[in-house]
Amino acid sequence: MRKLIALSASYGAGGNAVGQALAERLGVPFVDRAIPVKVAEELQVTFEEADSFEADSPGRLERLLRGFVGLDATGPTPLPPDALTSDDFRRETEKVLLGQCETGEGVILGRAAAIVLHDDPRVLKVRLDGPRDARLRQAMRLGEVDEAPASRTLDHLDRTHADYARELYGADITAFEHYDLLIDSTRIPIDTCIDLICTAARAEDDAAAAAPRGG
Repeated sequence: MRKLIALSASYGAGGNAVGQALAERLGVPFVDRAIPVKVAEELQVTFEEADSFEADSPGRLERLLRGFVGLDATGPTPLPPDALTSDDFRRETEKVLLGQCETGEGVILGRAAAIVLHDDPRVLKVRLDGPRDARLRQAMRLGEVDEAPASRTLDHLDRTHADYARELYGADITAFEHYDLLIDSTRIPIDTCIDLICTAARAEDDAAAAAPRGG
C-alpha cells in the first residue's frame, strides 16, 4: 500500500480535514505546516514569510522580500536587493518535498507537491476540488466563517495557487494530467473521500497480488 500522498486541494474542498484524517488512517506524518518551518530555517527568514510563499503569488512575495526580513528576535535585518528570490523559496521547498519523499511516507498538502513529485511512482497524487459556490458553502461550514470573508479568501487563494503553479512550473494546477485521482469533495462526503484515497493507495498492491506469477 502506498503511504506517500501528494494532496492538492482548492479552498473549501476540505484539504486540511482530509489530509489530517488520511494521515491518521495511514499512520504517517501530515506534512503541511512543517514545510514552511523547514524552509524558514534554511533561508533564515520568518515562518510567516515562508508560509506565505504559496498563499501569495511568487512574484508578489519576491517584491516583499526586497524589503526587510527578520533573522532574529531583535528585529528585522535589511537584505541587499536580490538577496532572496522566489527561486530560493522554490528550491528549498522542493528539497523538503524530496526529503519527505525519501522517507517513503507522509501526506503532503499543497506546495504543488503533485507537480514536483509527478514522476515518482511511490507517490499517489490526489486533487480535491469542486464548483465555486459549493466550495464556498463548505468553507463556511468547515471553517465556521461568514460568507463575505470566505468568498474573499476563496477568490484570493484560487488566483494565487494558480499563479504559484504557473509561475514556478508552467503548469495548470487544476489539469487532470497531474493527478491519479480527482474528487469533487463538495459532493462526496469527507469520510468517503478518505476511503476513496485509501482504496486508490491499495490499488497497486491489489494489482500486484492479482498478476499471474511466472514459473
